[in-house]
Amino acid sequence: MIEVREVVNKKELKAFVKFPFSLYKGSEYWVPPIIKDELETFNKDKNPAFLDADAQFFLAYREGKIVGRVAAIVNWIEVKEQKLSKMRFGWFDMIDDLEVSGALLDKVAEVGRSHNLEYMEGPVGFSNLDKVGVLTEGFDHIGTMITWYNHPYYEKHLIHHGLVKEKEYLENKFPFENVKPENFERIQNLIKKRYQLRPLNFTKTKEIMPYVDEMFDLFNASYASLASFVPINDIQKEYFKNRYIGFINPEFIKFVVDKDDKLVAFAIVMPSFAKALQKVNGKLFPFGIFHMLKARKKPKNITFYLIGVHPEYQNKGLTAIIFLEYYLTFKEKNVFECIRTPELIENTAINKIWKHFDPVTHKRRKTYKRLL
Repeated sequence: MIEVREVVNKKELKAFVKFPFSLYKGSEYWVPPIIKDELETFNKDKNPAFLDADAQFFLAYREGKIVGRVAAIVNWIEVKEQKLSKMRFGWFDMIDDLEVSGALLDKVAEVGRSHNLEYMEGPVGFSNLDKVGVLTEGFDHIGTMITWYNHPYYEKHLIHHGLVKEKEYLENKFPFENVKPENFERIQNLIKKRYQLRPLNFTKTKEIMPYVDEMFDLFNASYASLASFVPINDIQKEYFKNRYIGFINPEFIKFVVDKDDKLVAFAIVMPSFAKALQKVNGKLFPFGIFHMLKARKKPKNITFYLIGVHPEYQNKGLTAIIFLEYYLTFKEKNVFECIRTPELIENTAINKIWKHFDPVTHKRRKTYKRLL
């Protein structure tokens, strides 16, 4: 007998966050989150996502033991402004038991129907900047801090319970030695002269801060045409600025500006914190912070997190400017491997950007939907 109960207090919320630590105990591929950060993500007083979204968190129990979890999310901007009658679900984890997964998904469907929504889709987070998709290939590759890892049986459970594929994402990687500067060195010089552009590099976080709001505006403009895109509002900008920008190595943030110093392109690269997070095992203090700082300063693997180009400059080769700047930085730091975040399979424009580096698809993930 499976009992699904809503999380109603801090103790239960902590149990919700910590459930995967037991589910994936001993896994060499699962990357644990920082428990404190995860709790803040679910805190309505701290995460501005709750200004435009509602979320309920559920735990599945069998004989008093937690055997699964799920978050049921309604993004009201998506529902009211974009007219997508969607019930989101995420943070979906369970033991290999169809009764457990069925009970959790039925609870999500119940919440969706209570809001008169037409379908449910997941795994997804609150918005575009959250983790997305159930892993369907690449289980023998280590996860990243910005993706979910899951056991191979998850997809089977979703299909068994009547969900069908909605979106598919690819994750690609390539060794740094594949990056040949001659492929973009000449063209980036031509582009800089033609459009009167110049790159901006940074060594200190405080140098970046004056540009951060403009960067988020450019992010909104760059990704507006993608499916289910929800723009970042001013409160979220402040939240992301305070929570994340200071932790990114400033040398891994690159901007391109025009003759009037207006931002026209940007890119953010994150050191791969995966191994460090495994050592930290959910707790930064007292010693975990040192593993994170070491990974931040001397990464061997890096993850391309975001690239944004103003619509007026898209398909004009501006990424050549960014790639040359990264090439110089990565060469100096002896970076070994470059990893890309999940990208929609139909996003052909992004594939053209990376084609010169001979990337290899090492993971695939999907979201699944079911009519309510």
